[in-house]
Amino acid sequence: MRRGIYLLPNLLTSGCLVGGFYAIVAAFNGAYIIAAIAIMVAFFFDGVDGRVARLTKTTSRFGVEYDSLADLVAFGVAPAILVFSWALQPYGRWGWLAAFLYVACGALRLARFNAQFDTAEPRSFRGLPIPMAASLIVASVFLLHHLGEEGETKHLSLLILIYALAFLMVSNIRYPSFKNLELLKRKPFSTLVAMILIIVVVVAEPATMLFIFSSLYLLTGPVNVVRDWYKKRAGGLSKEKTAPLTR
Repeated sequence: MRRGIYLLPNLLTSGCLVGGFYAIVAAFNGAYIIAAIAIMVAFFFDGVDGRVARLTKTTSRFGVEYDSLADLVAFGVAPAILVFSWALQPYGRWGWLAAFLYVACGALRLARFNAQFDTAEPRSFRGLPIPMAASLIVASVFLLHHLGEEGETKHLSLLILIYALAFLMVSNIRYPSFKNLELLKRKPFSTLVAMILIIVVVVAEPATMLFIFSSLYLLTGPVNVVRDWYKKRAGGLSKEKTAPLTR
């Protein structure tokens, strides 16, 4: 700290914090779509700040801690207030408990990540990342608005979703990480074609595709757990079959 801090990545992290705070203000005013857009802006800054820090070799412990605090506001408090104001108020105690549990589990998820930062596996996350949990809440707002629902809504599935997101964030389920995507290196031509097709599909139906992509990412964790369990079970059965018979 005596030598100063790096400005560029921390300014980008501040952009994430501004987006989260503005989303809270918009949610209080009943502007739920604006709040969802503000969280998506925060999502963009959160994705950029870390990559900029790694590319410019300006990573620091201060940046890691500041990024986590910004994430808690932008992807923890802001989505919780948004979903409570938009959909959970009619459920009374169960509604605000769901919103609080989401924030608490998000904070625990970030604290665990920071505690294991130096030893964490770069290719995967332990527990659902809090930005991806927020993206599913935002995607739900966009999708229902796209389907014609204006203002506040009431869906039991949203209450269940918030409890599920809270559990997945503090679970030990592994989720893939995209931090090591080497976009500056040469890739097969088919990769570029696939990315262009994805962009076209997203632009054509942004609300629907955002919900689908967020849901698919959410399901990758449980699917991997089932797949690993099946492989272990299949491996154990094969060992039993090949084991020599003894009297």
